[in-house]
Amino acid sequence: MGHRWKLLAAGAALVVAAGCGLAGGKDKDAAVAADSGPVWDTQSSDPSPDPTLEPTTEAPSPSPTPSKSPSKKPKVKPKSSKTTPTGPINNFEHAACFHTDGKAISKTAAKSALNAAAAKHYWPTSAPTLTVPSDVVRAVAWNESGWQSNVVNCDGGYGLMQLMPDTVSMINTRFEQSYDVKDSKQNAVLGANYLAWLTKYIGDNYFAGNYSLSTSKCASTSSWCLLNTVLAAYHAGVGTVEQAAASKKLPSTDYVYVVRSLMKSCFCDTY
Repeated sequence: MGHRWKLLAAGAALVVAAGCGLAGGKDKDAAVAADSGPVWDTQSSDPSPDPTLEPTTEAPSPSPTPSKSPSKKPKVKPKSSKTTPTGPINNFEHAACFHTDGKAISKTAAKSALNAAAAKHYWPTSAPTLTVPSDVVRAVAWNESGWQSNVVNCDGGYGLMQLMPDTVSMINTRFEQSYDVKDSKQNAVLGANYLAWLTKYIGDNYFAGNYSLSTSKCASTSSWCLLNTVLAAYHAGVGTVEQAAASKKLPSTDYVYVVRSLMKSCFCDTY
């Protein structure tokens, strides 16, 4: 059970083009014409100037007023063309080998089936208060199948909860049921029932009969607590957890981390 995650990155190339040109002109000779001044008659018999002729003076031309430079407009910062992604991203990815069998139900119908399966009491006599939280069931199912009811993986896992044939047989025998793994609603019940069985078995043997799957009971996603050990057992088998009980070193830590993360934030929450 499980899947891989991939992160794709894209590169960008920058191309710069430049050009230049040279321009010039030829100089032209400017001919300066000589300006002849007034001619005075030095041979005049009356050298005295005519008193009626007053020298005229021109009014000085006003100094040019310096033109005001045009006011500078504030620069407007161009808007970024990058788009900001909104909402959660669907990071579910199939295992390397898988195929489908039959017609898949909608994600809305899958969510309804998983919530209904989580609401059941699978130990009404010996542990009437034991229930599997719906966020645990939904997160496990999303990590296993992406809520695809008709997906079959190469290891034999089937449907929403990716149940193995041996697990289906054990649950049906232990609880005297005849659940059909290919029926989406019964597949959800089989998976939730198996989580409930793991909770009671591990809770009785390693946590003094405590059946709380609350995250508050766990120091971290890799610590030895009931929720983490139940998730690890769902992925690797209860025998693997039993072998680790002496050292209390949690197995399948990557799987537990992913499911715990999906319990907090999952693309499946959009359905």
